[in-house]
Amino acid sequence: MSYEIDADRRRLLGAAAMTLAAAPLDVATLAAAQTGTTPAGQIAAGKSGMTSRTSFVSLRQINAGLLNVGYAEAGPAEGPAVILLHGWPYDIHSFVEVTPLLAGAGYRVIVPYARGYGSTRFISNATMRNGQPSALARDLVDFMDVLKIEQPILAGFDWGARSADIVAALWPERCKALVSVSGYLIGSQEAGKLPLPPKAELQWWYQFYFATERGRAGYDKYRRDFSKLIWQLASPKWSFDEATFDRSAAALDNPDHVAIVIHNYRWRLGLAEGEAKYEELERRLAAAPGISVPTITLEGDANGAPHLEADAYARRFTGKYAHRAIGGGVGHNLPQEAPQAFAQAIRDVERL
Repeated sequence: MSYEIDADRRRLLGAAAMTLAAAPLDVATLAAAQTGTTPAGQIAAGKSGMTSRTSFVSLRQINAGLLNVGYAEAGPAEGPAVILLHGWPYDIHSFVEVTPLLAGAGYRVIVPYARGYGSTRFISNATMRNGQPSALARDLVDFMDVLKIEQPILAGFDWGARSADIVAALWPERCKALVSVSGYLIGSQEAGKLPLPPKAELQWWYQFYFATERGRAGYDKYRRDFSKLIWQLASPKWSFDEATFDRSAAALDNPDHVAIVIHNYRWRLGLAEGEAKYEELERRLAAAPGISVPTITLEGDANGAPHLEADAYARRFTGKYAHRAIGGGVGHNLPQEAPQAFAQAIRDVERL
C-alpha cells in the first residue's frame, strides 16, 4: 500500500478522490483456481488466502551489496530467470503459489526478502537503515550482480513493483521484461510534498501516523495488528485465514523492519534525509523516466490501496505494453490473491 506519486499522478488521484480507493516446488498440490463471474474487459482469477502451498522448500542466504539477503529459489537453474518482489507489509509468501506455477513452466524463480524483512540483514551495523526507493532498487541490482543474473523478468507489487519499475527505467539493459501491479510507481520527494484533497489524504492516514514518534512506537508495539489492518483495508474482499497472515507476519519481526518502514514514509514527505550516494539516482527518478522494456501492468478490481487508473500512467511505458484488469474481488496483494493471473502475465510479457 505504498505508492510514490509524481505531480501528475497526485493531481489525478486528487481529482478522482473528490468525485468518488531453493529447490523445485511441486505444482501438483496446488488447489485448482476457482473462476468467478467477471465484468466485461476483465480477466477472471481464482482467489487465494487459504493456500495449499504453505511454505517454500528452503531458503538461501547470500551477501549482496550492503545486505546478507534471504531468498527462495525454485525451478531449473538454466531456465529463464524471474525475480519476484514483495511489498509492505507483506513478504515472499505473496508468491508462494505463483512460484511453482512458474517453476513448473521451466523458469528459474527467485524470491528475495527486501531489506528489513525476513532473514535479510545488513552486513554492517554502521549502515544507515535507509528505506528510500533508490536504495531498495540498488539492492536489487546488487543481488542480480552477485547471482550473475544479467537480464531477468522483474515482477512485483507495492514496494516490490516500485523497485522493479526503477530498475527497468534506470537500468533497462538489466531487465528483460516487467510485470508491475498498479503500474508506474516512480516519484520523488518534491512531488510527495504536494497536497491532495482531503478524501485522498485520508487514504494515506498511516503515512501521517508514521511521521510522528507516537506512530513509530505504535507500529513497533502493534506491528502485527497494524499490518493485519492494512491487509484488510487493501484487500477488502480477500478472505485470508490466520495461518496465511501469521506466516507472512513473521517476516516483520526483522530487527531493522520498523526503522526501514518509518524512514521510507518520512523520506517521501521530505521529513527524513536520504543518503548522498543516491542523490543522482533520485534526481533521475524525479524526471519520471519512461520504461522501454516490454511491460504488463495489472490491477485488481477490489484494490483498496491508493492507486490510479491505467490510462493515467500508460504513457510512461514507451515500449511494448499491455494492461490487464483482474476481476473477481482481487485486492492489493494481487500475486497471492490471483496467482494464476499473475503467473500468466509473466509468461506472456516477453511475447507482447
